[in-house]
This record gives sequence, structure tokens and C-alpha cells, in this order.
Amino acid sequence: MSTHHLEIAAVLDLFRQRHPQCELRMREVLPADPFGGLRAGRIDIGLLWLPVREPDLAVGPQLYTEQLVLGVAADHPLAGRDRVEMEDLGDHPVADLEGPIPSYVWEAHTPFVTPAGRPIRRGTAVSTLEQALTAIGAGSVVSAIGLHVAAYRQRRDITFVPITDGPILRYAPVWRSASETPLVRAFVQAAGDAQNTT
Repeated sequence: MSTHHLEIAAVLDLFRQRHPQCELRMREVLPADPFGGLRAGRIDIGLLWLPVREPDLAVGPQLYTEQLVLGVAADHPLAGRDRVEMEDLGDHPVADLEGPIPSYVWEAHTPFVTPAGRPIRRGTAVSTLEQALTAIGAGSVVSAIGLHVAAYRQRRDITFVPITDGPILRYAPVWRSASETPLVRAFVQAAGDAQNTT
């Protein structure tokens, strides 16, 4: 298990110990629409990457961080490298996200310019991780992918190359301020307490 799964498991275990009567259900949040489930009331708390600067949403303590690797087609020119830099993204179109994700959130994952100021061109637009992996495998785009996703999605048509200077994704619990219940507060409290004991 990766570190971030252990960190989340510690939070869930602590919350379940304190609230054994509460049933926890996990749902996948689409990267292209990180806030839709929260705002529609389908999700009480989302573990989302930061920053989140939405007036109707509250953000809890940072739970874990994750490095990014670059997903490229197995026969892509970058596939033979043992590492890449963010500057390399100026030479290849990257996957774009199609959905209501705010640009400031997406930019924290995939910047719009390289460190030297060259534009990072957006290519194929995707709305799910599977669509992104398909586009990467077909060679039409490259894309930064979270390290834990790469570990669980090994494919013959994709090579994952470490990015030496890529952004570090930071994750935290996020919830609708207007629907902050005692159980939501208890989960956020468990998240903070679990951090302090790991």
C-alpha cells in the first residue's frame, strides 16, 4: 500500500472507532468536476487536491502529498528517458480536462507555461482518468499523472517517467460550508488527529 492509502486508512479507522454507527461510502470524484458531487449533495466530504478557493466550500487539514510522473506512450520519444523536467512539456501537447474544474485548480496540476515561460499546449480534452490513459497510450498527448495512480494503472502501452521538478499535489478534505454537520466536523477532527499520530 502506498503512503497516502495508509494515511487515509488511519483517518477512516479513527473515525469508525469514534462513530461505529456511521456508514462510510467511498465514491470516485472525476478530476474534471471536483466540486460537482459536493454541491449536488451526493458527497459529504471530498479528498481533493489543493488549492480550493471556492466561497461555498470549506477546506480541512492537508492529509497527504503526491508526486507526479509523466505518462507517455511506450514508443514516445520521452519514454526512453529516466527522468524529465517540466520544461519538456513545452515540446509536447498535454491532455486537457473537459469539465467545470476551475483553471486555477488544473494549473496547480498541469501549469500553462514551462519554468522558462514557454506555453504548454493543451491537446486532447478528456473528462475521466480512463480517457486520459487511452489518449496517452495512443500517443496523441502526454500527461502528468499522480504517482499512486501510475502504480495502480500499469499498462503495456504507457511508460511513466519521473518528473524532477513537477508540482507536488497536496490533498485535503473539502466540504460544503452550508452543510457542515457534526459528523463532517468529526471526520475533519479525525483527519487532524490521525495526522498528529502518524
